[in-house]
Amino acid sequence: FQMEPQVLYRVCYGTCTPTSLQKSLLTIRPAILHNHCRHKVLGRDYPAITPSLHDSVRGTYVQGLTDAEIFRLDIFEGVEYERRKVKIRILDAEGDEGGKGNVEGEEVEVETYVWVAGEAELEEGEWDFGQFQREKMQRWIGGREAYDEVDEAVKARGEDPTGGRGTNGSISEELKSRREAEILGSAV
Repeated sequence: FQMEPQVLYRVCYGTCTPTSLQKSLLTIRPAILHNHCRHKVLGRDYPAITPSLHDSVRGTYVQGLTDAEIFRLDIFEGVEYERRKVKIRILDAEGDEGGKGNVEGEEVEVETYVWVAGEAELEEGEWDFGQFQREKMQRWIGGREAYDEVDEAVKARGEDPTGGRGTNGSISEELKSRREAEILGSAV
């Protein structure tokens, strides 16, 4: 629900800088998901969304995804998440991070990825999207020098803070090989 557009493009199109045609195929709008909370996941860069009364998560509403792109997103999200139907509100105007100044519009039923890997894997406190953008996003969208940090973390601790989702991670490599197979299949 709160996926940085550049990460979305990388998952769907194999690049964080899609062509203008590819960008035009998707409509991305701000939205809010009530009665859910966004948690930190232990030792990972990414969040977990879980049901939670009286909490809300600001995110994005994406229209125009194809079945193939949703399939790629399912692979990317992995077994830690389950795609579920939820109701969101489109934000006609965005307020501050606390939601003050949000102007909610139309309610829409959508599918989002909800954490199912258990609460033991979650940290206290809300995941900070701004911090992710400032400090960790490069791991997810590319840039060799940014990924060196991930490689070093994997070597030192045997852990990948992207959970295989970074530019050179196991999930990303699987997506790349599937994309290549699709291209070869369509060329025949």
